[in-house]
Amino acid sequence: MSSTHIVFSHGQDGEPWGSKIVAMAKVARRHGLNVESVDYRGMADPAARVDKLLAFCRGLPGELLLVGSSLGAHVATSVATQVPMRGLFLLAPAFFMPGYEQFTPRAPPCPVMIVHGWNDEVVPVRNSVRYAEQYKCTLHVIDSDHRLTANIDEVCEYLDSFLRRVLSAGSAV
Repeated sequence: MSSTHIVFSHGQDGEPWGSKIVAMAKVARRHGLNVESVDYRGMADPAARVDKLLAFCRGLPGELLLVGSSLGAHVATSVATQVPMRGLFLLAPAFFMPGYEQFTPRAPPCPVMIVHGWNDEVVPVRNSVRYAEQYKCTLHVIDSDHRLTANIDEVCEYLDSFLRRVLSAGSAV
């Protein structure tokens, strides 16, 4: 088994092994990655979620990739700036939210891919466009809503492509 771990970070109302994460975990396992998912249920405070994910990641041997959805993407990005990272894959990241703009984390020094739905009524797609433009991240905008579950096959194709790219590159940054 690989010494590279992929850690999933679910959204505010999500769960650690929801249908989206289960589908993406299958893709990750095909790449020989160790798959983990952090449980934030019952934790409303984003800072507490960051602390939990940071402690979890620091306890893993080997290299890391993070995948986050919505608030989980914000949390994953915050952690990715604090530990060596191979890559960061984000779904509808909760960046530049009204009243919390100053808490939007800067991009880590690793490849970042964002997938966002045009029809997102929770996090405006323009927030991901702004972030991708500011930090030169790869951005895919698809015909979907905030949850992206109706397009899970497309999301998994993007994850597969992202993993092929980052795993063929060198070590964590």
